[in-house]
Amino acid sequence: MSDVIDLKGLKCPMPALLSRRALARTAPGEEIEVVADDPMAAVDIPHMCHQEGHIVVTQSREGDVSRFRLRRGA
Repeated sequence: MSDVIDLKGLKCPMPALLSRRALARTAPGEEIEVVADDPMAAVDIPHMCHQEGHIVVTQSREGDVSRFRLRRGA
């Protein structure tokens, strides 16, 4: 994993937009980890990945915090 992006405290749509920007800076196949506490991130980030051709490798939730491991698509 190349990066951990802490997006706690940001509200929709910022977690998805900043995740997209972080993935754009990685090489295809590279992974990042995103941490967010906006409840909508659990919907918005996977939706963004689907739209952009990226992969949600893992998605978990601990209390109010969602954690995603995302892989950049080709």
